[in-house]
Order: sequence, then C-alpha cells, then structure tokens
Amino acid sequence: MAEADVDPFIWLEEARSEEALAWVQAENERTMELLASDPRFEQLKAEALAILDSNDRIPFVSIRPDGLYNFWQDKANPRGLVRKTTLESYRTDAPEWETVLDVDALAKAEGKEWVYQGSTCLPPEQRHCMIALSDGGKDATVMREFDMVTKSFVEGGFELAESQGNVQWIDKDTLLVTRNFDKSLQTESEYPYTTRVWKRGQSIDEAQEIFRGSPKDVWSGASLLRDGKAVIHGMTAFRGVSFHETEHYFQHNGEWLRLDIPLKASPYGIVDGHLLFSTDVDWETQGQTFPADSLVAVELEAFKADPNGAKKTLVWAPADRQTKQGAAITSDSLYVNLLDNVRGKVVKFDFADGQWVQSPVDLPENATIGIAASSSEADEVMFTVTDFLNPSRLFYRDATGAPAEVLKTSPSYFDKTGAEVVQYEATSKDGTKIPYFVVKPKGMKLDGTAPTLLTGYGGFQVPRLPAYLGTTGKLWLEKGGVYVLGNMRGGGEFGPNWHQTAIRENKQRTWDDFIAIGDDLVARKITSPQHLGIQGGSQGGLLVGTAFTQRPDLFGAAIVQIPLFDMLRYHLIGRGASWIGEYGDPRIPEQRSWIEGYSPYQKLVAGVDFPSPFLWASTADDRTHPAHARKGAARLKALGQPYYYYEEMTGGHSGGVDNEQRAQLQALQFVYLLQRLGGK
Repeated sequence: MAEADVDPFIWLEEARSEEALAWVQAENERTMELLASDPRFEQLKAEALAILDSNDRIPFVSIRPDGLYNFWQDKANPRGLVRKTTLESYRTDAPEWETVLDVDALAKAEGKEWVYQGSTCLPPEQRHCMIALSDGGKDATVMREFDMVTKSFVEGGFELAESQGNVQWIDKDTLLVTRNFDKSLQTESEYPYTTRVWKRGQSIDEAQEIFRGSPKDVWSGASLLRDGKAVIHGMTAFRGVSFHETEHYFQHNGEWLRLDIPLKASPYGIVDGHLLFSTDVDWETQGQTFPADSLVAVELEAFKADPNGAKKTLVWAPADRQTKQGAAITSDSLYVNLLDNVRGKVVKFDFADGQWVQSPVDLPENATIGIAASSSEADEVMFTVTDFLNPSRLFYRDATGAPAEVLKTSPSYFDKTGAEVVQYEATSKDGTKIPYFVVKPKGMKLDGTAPTLLTGYGGFQVPRLPAYLGTTGKLWLEKGGVYVLGNMRGGGEFGPNWHQTAIRENKQRTWDDFIAIGDDLVARKITSPQHLGIQGGSQGGLLVGTAFTQRPDLFGAAIVQIPLFDMLRYHLIGRGASWIGEYGDPRIPEQRSWIEGYSPYQKLVAGVDFPSPFLWASTADDRTHPAHARKGAARLKALGQPYYYYEEMTGGHSGGVDNEQRAQLQALQFVYLLQRLGGK
C-alpha cells in the first residue's frame, strides 16, 4: 500500500511547496483571528516585547584577547549587532560598545533573511574568524571569513556554501573543514561524515580529505587537539555510530588509531598537561573501574606516545544525586558546573604536586549556576546565578583569587510579591519518585481551581532547571497562573543513568513520569484537569503530544511547540534519523512496536475528546521540520476536533528570529492558555 494511502497528509512534509504554504497561510489567518482578537493579546505582546527589547537586560559576552564580545538584538536592531567593549567599561551601568558587524545592514544590503549563528576564530589572537549566517534561521549556514580588526569580510577570503557542519582554524591560511560537501557526502541524518584540510587559494573541491566515516553514521569528522595556549598536539576524529554512541580516534604515526574507550565516553579537554576524558558509563580499564559520569585523566605526552596504554587516573566521580553539567577550561584551571540534587555549584580543578586538587567556587547556594563565559588565554570565568523568582546575576572571577564579583544583575520583569517555590515528588507508574517544582502564591487555596502550566523536556540527557521566569512571570504568574517544571527520566538532572533508563524501549517511562506529575497536581488539589495545561518544545513537544493523546482527560490545554509528532516517519523527516539512539528505528519491527505504542500522530483517532491543542512550528526549521506539527493539526481538523495551528514563516528550530516575532508567539500562547484554563 502506498504511503500516501495510509497518510493523507504526507504532502505537508514538503516544507515550501505551494500547496503546503497555502495551507499554512490559511491556518495562520484562522489562528490569528481566534487568538489575536482577544482584548488581552496586544497587552501581552507589548509586555513580552518590552522585556525582550529591554536595554537594561544583561548583555552576555564572550571573553576574547581584544575585549568582551556581545550579540545584541533590540527594537532598533532586530537582526542584531556583534559588538565589543572592555572589561572596565562592561563593569559600568552604561558600557561603551563598538559595533563590529551590523547584521541588519548586511541583510538589507544582500536581500537575505540573515540570522547570525556565531563565529569560529583562530586562537590565540582571534582576529581571523569564520562567521556563520543562516538564511531564515535554518541550522544550515553559509560561512565567510571576517577580520575582527578591520570589521569587514575578507575580500577573496574563505567562503563556504550553505551546509551543515563546522570548521576549525589550523593557521591563518588553513582550515579544517567538516561539511556536507555534496549530497553524496552526507549521512542518512543529513550531517557530514568527511573532513578536509583547506588551504587558502584552493577551491574547496581541491582540499585534501583526511578523514572519512560512514554514511550510516549519525555524523563523523576530525578535529584538532589544541590546548589553551593554542598549541596543537595532534588530531582526533570521531564516528557518531548513534546519537549517544561514538567511536573516537587519534592520528598516531600517520594512521588513525581507534581509542580504547567506551562508546559513551569522549575527550573532555587539556588541563595542566593532561588530557581529560568524560564517561557516561562505568569504564573498566587497566584493572580499575571509573564510575559513570566521572572525569578521567592521562598525561598528555604519555597519551601522544601511547594513546591506549597511557596510565589513567580519576579526577572526579559523582556523589549520590550529583552530575556534571558543563565545564570551562581556562589558561590555568578546569571549572566544572555540577548539579547536586538539582542545585548548582562550580568546582575548580588543578593538577598540583602530583595530584588533582579541587576547590569550590564561592557562589550563592540553592540556585541554578551556569558557566557563561571563559578565556583560554587567561584565568577568567563568568558565571550565571538564577532561580525562578529572583533576577539573574552575572559573576566574574579572575586569577587574583579574589571572590567572584557581581558584574551585572537582570532587572525584575514581574512582581514576585507573595510567590513561593516548593518542590514535590510524584510517584510514576513503576514506583519511581519524580521531582518537580511548583511556583505559586503563598497560602494559595487548594481547591483545584488554579490555572496551572506544567512544562518539561525529558530527553537526550538535557536537564530542565530553575531559571528566572521573565516573560512567563509577567504573562502568566501575574495573571494568576501557577507554573510547574517537571524533572522526568530521560533528562539529565541526575546524571547519565537518569537519562539511559528512559530511552528506546523504555521511553514510555518519560511520558509516564510527566503524566504522574499531572495526576499528583490534581491529587494535591493545586489544580484540576480543566485548569491544567501542558507545554513543551522539540522533544518536549513530543512529551506534550504523548501526554494529551494518552491522557486526554487529564489536561485542559496543550501547547505543542516545534515538535516531533509522527514517530513512525520521524527518521525520514528533517534530521530525524540522528535520534534513533534515543527512540529506536521504526524500520525494525521490534522497535517499531514500542514507538507505535506512543506516537502521538497515530493516536489522534475518532471518538476521543482531545483538549483543543495549540501546535506551532517554523517553516525554516530544518531540524525537527514543520511537517510534524502540520500533520497533527491537519489530522485533528479531519477528525472534526478543535485545534489551533500557527507557523512562523522565518525562524529556525527556536521559533522567531527577532524580538517582534518572539513576542507575538509568546502572546498567542498565553492568550490560548488564559482562554482555556482561566486567569486574568
């Protein structure tokens, strides 16, 4: 039987066909009529835009030898400015900024919907950079050589056509390029699997290939093993055999030698003359076992001489309910961001007197802490400290040993008076305790009438942590709403095992955990089904889709953002094949059976009263692809079910590309929630 006979909406998988875009336009007009006509819409949009365009929000920076760089978007610069300042000026309330690249002016001059996607620069000076630009917000970018001193693109310089992939600078005249050079050199997931050395003056077709993985890989490529002083110690390579499993290689004596490390382990960086590795599984080697989530070191010179035989030592292993979340390597030290029972801390590591020494960085407790910026040329680090109710702060620490100082504080965007944060646990279907946070008014009457928004993610070892609510505080909490954040299995809140116990054949556990939180909120009489809404994006959109199709009786509203939704065809849509390691492969009957048990698209059937979901997507999203949300809406329409659908015509996987678009999306969603669940 032809696929189109089984799925009458398969034509919506053509992102920009005339028929599909006409359907999108009609749906957008319908949704705007239903939601934008609400008298609260313009106020909500204005409130969101005022926050997004606020000139006193923290301008986060990267630390470079010639100053602090920031990418800034506001009402006057919707596409954004790349600009720089000094640390001395940044410390003031009104830093003096020097514009390096005006993306709005560039887009206007070239007639493109350019979205700035960052830069890759040659250390240590970082003058020569490859600027990444996306047309409309896609993941795929063009890359052009840019001179940070002259503030201009280099005439006749390096330039790469639109593609997935990345580059590294070997020297000012040589790039290491891992890109989709043509259709035949991309994987089934549409990522690159070959790497070339590209010298100035050559065409990219003339560049020498130095590494090749397999088209069956998720992605593959080579990279430089470079320390903080910009010294190159060799070349590594990887083959992503699944999303969560990678083979690693080192170029040894002119040959690619596979490293004897687990598939769920990887190089972490060079610190104090040692190469560090991180492992997501227990690693048995050289007569010892390094526990999952630990850091392991080898002496760099010993590794270069004998990559698999060099002696391995433990740097750090997690205590109970601990996990590392990220790290920064400066010129002198390693800073690791830890979660300790979903509370943040940062630990500094140094190799001194023949052993690894760790010391905590003095930062506020009971908050979410992140490493915001660091310098590889100096011992400088910036940290963010945030929670649900208190404006975020930016701390700075340097090599003087002085306590970290507060550089910037975000303004208050909503009235937190009378609000409190509590943490509860729900019991999932298999008895596992699942923590979740509730932001609500103190002393709130528990009668089941509070309009409540439950959100979460639950996938890919990504944690969802307390963070200042900003627009959600203004547009939801101030309107009488309660906010709930779930920490389901599949995420990274408690380390790799918390993730690995809820993937593939066990992915249903994530959905069970989320539903258990909903049931617990009702049992505690915080809310009731008619007042309980759910929201999530990407994997979180799949989470919401599974929840409202498995328990339509539990929810009064569901916002399905840029989702995965048709899980029986997800491997054929966008970059879906890359996520087989998380969900399984629907082409294999055994694996199809467990995916079929929850795929939301197929669960939209007649005779069920679904909670009028609001699905939205982006035309330019080349990651999850708008087809998932489109097909869900089309199927609901065919069933005669009430629904809402909106598609941003520009903007990639994160939605809008400028603050005006982002504010409109926020307003549409909160109007929908207020209409469905109640509130001011």
